[in-house]
Amino acid sequence: MSQLLLAVDTSGKNGSVTLARVTAGRAEVEIVETVSLAGGTFSAQLIPQVSALLAKNGYAKSELTAFAAVSGPGSFTGLRVGLAAIKALAEILQKPIAAVSLLEAIAQSGRTRGRVLAALDAGRGEAYVGDYDVSGGEQAPPRMQQERLLGREEFLTEAKGKHVVTPDATLAEVLQAVGIWCERIAYPGSVVVARLGWQHIQRGETIRPEDLEANYIRRSDAEIFSQPKS
Repeated sequence: MSQLLLAVDTSGKNGSVTLARVTAGRAEVEIVETVSLAGGTFSAQLIPQVSALLAKNGYAKSELTAFAAVSGPGSFTGLRVGLAAIKALAEILQKPIAAVSLLEAIAQSGRTRGRVLAALDAGRGEAYVGDYDVSGGEQAPPRMQQERLLGREEFLTEAKGKHVVTPDATLAEVLQAVGIWCERIAYPGSVVVARLGWQHIQRGETIRPEDLEANYIRRSDAEIFSQPKS
């Protein structure tokens, strides 16, 4: 019997929500529909878009049976909005949540299999970097070795001789300028999050609503600038 999975990505400048049909014991994820969310308006758009998406396809909120959400890294405000919405829905319906790293989604979206570095521009001359093993193919989620925030020079040193996957043109240009090959991909979005989330859920890798937190990898400006100066 098929079930309904809702996947949300509010980690970037723009976001998306995907509704999918899934069946316990089966890896296939049937995408029902995906809607885009304009950046800067996640808090106003997200819940109304979820409601409209369900109504358009003839479903009620009570029919949702699982959730998947990007937990980071990314926009502090965007992540908070998306995770708060998923936590509220999952708590009300008492359904499982799969937290998906954006770096995990990037690693899975590349063509390279084996060990890869998933990279995302973090601004300030830094990069979010995830070391992942994607040898399991599409039937198993990538296995994380570690995720870190690296300075530009640290990142270039780490990337030498590695398979790098990134959706960022800036990082791709930096790598190519020093002769390091990388695979440029499209931004993963909530469709990839739905597929990865379902893999995690089937493996029992879920989280309770009260334990769902953002994985920022670095502190927010508010935290940094509120620290007392020595």
